[in-house]
Amino acid sequence: MRARDKAAVSALRTTLAALDNAEAVPVHEAELRGLALEQSPVGAGATEAARRELSEHGVVAVVRAEAAERLEVAARLNSPAHADRAALLRAEAAVLLRFLDGCDPA
Repeated sequence: MRARDKAAVSALRTTLAALDNAEAVPVHEAELRGLALEQSPVGAGATEAARRELSEHGVVAVVRAEAAERLEVAARLNSPAHADRAALLRAEAAVLLRFLDGCDPA
């Protein structure tokens, strides 16, 4: 049971981080060059940017990508020395795919 919980916690943490990254506002190179320091906005919230909101389709796509990535890496781990890591990755993918049960196929 503990190993299964460890797989679920790991999969969910990294997938939540991937969803958080997907909602981040993209920074363009022109914005990075930006304004001179004296022209920069000041004050509370001056540098805050609204985050993007993912649609249900977007969330499903991120979760599918996370599961697919784990299965792909597990398939490449062929040596007996990596059997435990491959099994953990497959378990993590199974956890993520269970969340997609009942979602519309995308």
